[in-house]
Order: sequence, then C-alpha cells, then structure tokens
Amino acid sequence: MSAGFRVALTFDAEHPDRPNDGLGAARIIETLAAAQTTGTFFVQGRWAEANPTMARRIVTDGHLVGSHSQYHARMPLFTPRGFATDVRAAEGAIRRVARVDPRPWFRLPFGSGATSPEVIAALAALGYRHVGWHVDVKEWRRRETIASVRDRALELVRAHGDGAIVLLHTWPDPVGLALPALIERLASDGARFVRVDELGLGDGLEPVAEPRPADATTRR
Repeated sequence: MSAGFRVALTFDAEHPDRPNDGLGAARIIETLAAAQTTGTFFVQGRWAEANPTMARRIVTDGHLVGSHSQYHARMPLFTPRGFATDVRAAEGAIRRVARVDPRPWFRLPFGSGATSPEVIAALAALGYRHVGWHVDVKEWRRRETIASVRDRALELVRAHGDGAIVLLHTWPDPVGLALPALIERLASDGARFVRVDELGLGDGLEPVAEPRPADATTRR
C-alpha cells in the first residue's frame, strides 16, 4: 500500500433508540482530538437536538458535518412532500444547534434509496448528495467486539486502498474503544485521515462511493 493513502472516517450519529450514545460519541470525539485526526459526522437532526454540546463540539473540533435526516426513516417510503419536510427539518435542527450548514453532505438512513435515481434527484433538488461508503464494519451487530471491529476495519481499508470511506456509528460500544488502535495502525501503514470534502470529489451533487449495494432490510 502506498504511503499517504487517504482514509475518510465517517460516523453516523443517530437518535433516539440507540443505547449509550452520549458516552460513545464523547469517547469518539475525544479520541479523534487526542490523535489530531478529523473525520465526518452524519448527524440526525433529533440527535443534534438531544446532544447539543456534542453537536457543537464536532464543529469546533474541525470535523465535517453532514445530515443523516430528521427521523432516520427509510427515505424511499416518504411521499415527495414528506421527503422534503424530513430533509429540511434535519437541516434546520443542525443549523440551529450545531451552527453549521450540513449541505451538500447527506447519508441516507440504512443506505436505503442509494441506488434510486428518484431519491438521488430529490436530494439534489434540496442541495444534497448522498455519501455512501466503501468499508462497512457492521459494528452494530451485537456479537462484535473491540478486536473484531478493529481488525475488520483494518482489513477492509487495506483492501480498498486510497480514498476509502469508512462507515461507523457513534453508539455501539466497541467503536470508541477500538478507534485508538485503528487510527494508530492505519497511521503506521501510512494513512492520512481526511474529511469527505477533502477527497477531491468535485462540485456536483452526484452520489459518493457508488455503486453500493443497499439492502433495505439491513440495520444501519
């Protein structure tokens, strides 16, 4: 693997049915600060409203903020009006609480709709582009451990190489605990950690990290 390959660590911050999310998010934010590493957080509007201090800390620490919708519903299920209402509600909450504009970055809940031209066009009409991922650690599964999260992320990032977008969540316990070793080992490999907007994606609103199989039955 070449020296200086880029890795974009991304974290979905979700509310309200995720256990222990406050502690997990705080641990991740502190770990990134200690490692002088920046990432990208896709923030659900209701999460920002429930965790205003952490939402603002994400911004002041220099991380990129995108939207993860207001209600974390599968977006293809909405009517066109409902779709726009949800996206705008999340944008308003993030602007109000975190004091930052999340546009154009958006991650569809569960990845549902990522391969739908209609969904992508509806996002673009509201000023957003969907950001998928190359590396899915699946750390939300109950059987996962600190070691399994760390090792799977290392394996998949190394396999992908430069420009890997890594999907993680703020709420599963193993994430924050695995993150220090993950960052250290990738840095030893020559990784350079970047925000999604530092991947040289251009100014369009086309989806990022596509095509990506979106399984609407999978929990993400």
